[in-house]
Amino acid sequence: MFKNSPNPPHNPSPMFVVAPGIDMQTLLGHACESLASASVMASNFAAFLEGTHRNMLLGIQQSIMLGELAVNRALDQIDPQES
Repeated sequence: MFKNSPNPPHNPSPMFVVAPGIDMQTLLGHACESLASASVMASNFAAFLEGTHRNMLLGIQQSIMLGELAVNRALDQIDPQES
């Protein structure tokens, strides 16, 4: 389908801006913690649901967990931990 109008410019609100100059490891660390928290919240909430709603939320939880794994992998490449 053809879209007649171009996409509007995206101007994010300055209300929620990540401070410039924060290093990559710190950013990834906070992202990992946020994803871990979201994963737990989704999993806990799924316990209150049944049927397709539960399955859908568990699918979302798995997507969050995959994101967390990817961020953890990136952190490992930035600062490998000694085994």
